[in-house]
Amino acid sequence: MSANMFVFLSREAADEKWGNNALLTFNTEGAVVHLNGNQPLIAIQRAGRKLDGQGIKQVTLAGEGWDLEAIWAFIQGHRNAKPGNEVSWSGLSEADEAELQARLTATEWVREIINQPAEIVRPSQLAARAGEFIKSLAPDHVTYKIIKGNDLLDEGWNGTHTVGRGSACSPAMLRLDYNPTGDANAPVHTCLVGKGITFDSGGYSMKPSAGMSAMKADMGGSALATGGLALAIARGTNKRIKLILCCAENMVSGNAFKLGDIITYKNGTTVEILNTDAEGRLVLADGLIYASAQKPKLIIDCATLTGAAKNALGNDYHALLSFDQALSQKALKAAAAENEGLWPLPLAENHREMMPSSFADLSNVSMGDFMPGASTAAAFLSYFVDNYQQGWMHIDASGTYRKSGNDMWGTGATGMGVRTLANIICQ
Repeated sequence: MSANMFVFLSREAADEKWGNNALLTFNTEGAVVHLNGNQPLIAIQRAGRKLDGQGIKQVTLAGEGWDLEAIWAFIQGHRNAKPGNEVSWSGLSEADEAELQARLTATEWVREIINQPAEIVRPSQLAARAGEFIKSLAPDHVTYKIIKGNDLLDEGWNGTHTVGRGSACSPAMLRLDYNPTGDANAPVHTCLVGKGITFDSGGYSMKPSAGMSAMKADMGGSALATGGLALAIARGTNKRIKLILCCAENMVSGNAFKLGDIITYKNGTTVEILNTDAEGRLVLADGLIYASAQKPKLIIDCATLTGAAKNALGNDYHALLSFDQALSQKALKAAAAENEGLWPLPLAENHREMMPSSFADLSNVSMGDFMPGASTAAAFLSYFVDNYQQGWMHIDASGTYRKSGNDMWGTGATGMGVRTLANIICQ
């Protein structure tokens, strides 16, 4: 165990002996973070990452300047996927301390469940753990139900069942109702829908090994949706919100779905399977159909859906796709207010025509050269939202998980987007 180190903030440049523009220096009292640029929060997060990389695990934030956002930035950088890191602080107001603890509770749950192996976080476990986590935050206002296995077929959730039927672990759907109004007939304000693919082999359209190594994190959309709701509850939202997680393992077996199969969804839409590795949209379709039936003012789905979004934005931004421009602007302002990365990608009516099928209403992938994969994936989802042009947004969660660390983030889950989602919900 490393000794505890005090960390101070300074607006002065480092002494020349430490090198030009040094971020961190050390003295007899501890470490000093030098904020001599115009992005102090980024500098603080990088300092946290450097100290963790140097094996300094126990830290006390001391001196002046450690407000809520500065402390949060340091913690983000200092975290890693292994236990043992500890950061202590003092001096926050009661309100800021409550906000910080709420962020920690929500994002630690998100990071832990994403980082854990798929052997531990199976579809039904993901659904149950999410349900119990939210219920623990507001036991008097939360009810939930989990439908799994062949019971999904009985209710018509054919997409989730189809994707998950090749695995020995049964697919599952969580339907959670957070209703603080006390009125069982209160209207639903927001539905959150999460992709919960607890491991994605690609199915018969199998991924190469390098592409499969991080696929325990393909349930990151479900984790993000759950964490966003958790933080919104902690921030005091009084709106009725429903959480729908569509959970499955995409595996290969004699019972797995195949190319050429056709899924008939509960809303009557038929989909031809042309790529079994485009499975996330197949389970999300069930969740969006259920969400639409609740007649909410707002539907947000969260998913680690496409490599195209990650290729476009890397790990630093989640992708935002929506036909509703006013809602998009609201979401972008929320992300800016929370110091998180969110960036819009195009979504237009013509994208809905890019998934033709000779045997069904549409196929599950676009075909041809230079197809806009993130946009067509979102367009596919629009077929399962009753009023897709208003009150619906899709988050392609590119920044959920990092296969390798950088100067700001450790390897693994980040928790990014939880604050933005809570902000949107609470408005």
